[in-house]
Amino acid sequence: MTADFDQIAPNLIDSFELEPDSAKKKVSAFPHPPLTVVICVDHAATTGGQAKVAADSAIGLKRQGHRPILFAAAGPIAPELEAAGVEVICLGQDDLHGNASRMAAAIQGTWNFEAGAALGRLLASLPRATTIVHVHGWAKALSAAIAPPIRASGLPAIYTFHEYSLFCPSGGFYNYPKSAICHLEPLSAACWLSQCNPWSYGRKLWKNTRLLVAQKGARLPEAFSDFITISDFQREIVTLLLPRGAHLHRLSNPVSVADLGPKSDPLSGDIIFIGRISLEKGPLLFAEAARKIGMSPTFIGDGPSLPDLVAQYPEARILGWQSGDQVRDLMRASRALVFPSLWYEGQPLTVLEAKALGVPVIVADTCAGRDEVEDGVTGLWFKGGDANDLACALVALREDAKVAAMSAAAYRAYWADPRTIEHHTEGLVSIYHGMLDEHRAKVPEKSAVRTSIDSIRAAARHEGM
Repeated sequence: MTADFDQIAPNLIDSFELEPDSAKKKVSAFPHPPLTVVICVDHAATTGGQAKVAADSAIGLKRQGHRPILFAAAGPIAPELEAAGVEVICLGQDDLHGNASRMAAAIQGTWNFEAGAALGRLLASLPRATTIVHVHGWAKALSAAIAPPIRASGLPAIYTFHEYSLFCPSGGFYNYPKSAICHLEPLSAACWLSQCNPWSYGRKLWKNTRLLVAQKGARLPEAFSDFITISDFQREIVTLLLPRGAHLHRLSNPVSVADLGPKSDPLSGDIIFIGRISLEKGPLLFAEAARKIGMSPTFIGDGPSLPDLVAQYPEARILGWQSGDQVRDLMRASRALVFPSLWYEGQPLTVLEAKALGVPVIVADTCAGRDEVEDGVTGLWFKGGDANDLACALVALREDAKVAAMSAAAYRAYWADPRTIEHHTEGLVSIYHGMLDEHRAKVPEKSAVRTSIDSIRAAARHEGM
């Protein structure tokens, strides 16, 4: 069927041009064909929240009958992608931190020639009418080299903000040596002079250079017509930085968590920290606040600040990295979760998972996690970076009645609007169709007819599978 259609397509285009009205009627009679979505992300493995969301969205799209293609620089490939039958193109490269050569990493991070060429070949092979490019990450392996092939393809493209690498050299608007939010204008003279990263000033200069290449050379932000923010807090941060005319969408990340029902014992367990033990996540702040009230804090995770945590707060209970099931069980058994992050964040999945399990959350009011916590109802806010105020919140959770009420309210609030993969996928597909409709409206009529031909061809191939 596909071969016959390819043979008659040119004549069909000519006949459509002779009778445009009837042609439009014929094309509109066909249902929407499955979408092809090229999902670009640094890692094919679920190394963090960014990669997990990319993988989950690919699996969700596959389940709904679409054709996701996950394009990544660094492996290995997540087994859940293979189990779901998702197409994966992985270049088998190291990411910047895993590369043994600092020089090779610097070159790759500035311009990954292999990734740019491979993406260009992929996009050139896909149907024009039903393909979307969706970028989740570029700064850890792919580089800004993905921008020219995206623009050259002419395909609609969208970018999800998991962090802020598109506009900030460090990716987080955060000054690591000062342990504080950075309010400098990105790439301004003051930004170039500021030593804001946790390593050397030389690395800071390279990061500035990389962003300069991405913005001015590759024009990476301009490769996208649409952007997704994953929290209202994040939307406030990026709105004024977007290219003129860009469309901004709000779509929560998906969360993979089972409904275990309300907690039967909300008053038992420790108050815990879960996540990467690094300065910007605030583990030392939690430990200091706990010490002020004579509490031994519990930490689940690992990271570069673990030695400092152990040395400065020997009373802390360190459980290290745990499996997904173990983390769920430990969180479910806890009295509360503390999320003391010092940087903006995007949308912390840990906060959502805690609510789903009926666990109250104490969250810094200066990070995106606050969007998911109703102060005094499903958890407590504290002044970001303030150990004394965090200590007050910890004391407040000694009241059993308050903890029990917050546990029940957190559970109800999450399951009233669960962030399932299905819900996330439906939101994505709606955004994608809107992008394709707008894209078609901008092309000349002959191109629009040819686009419709591509749609019919795609539908025919899908039926022939």
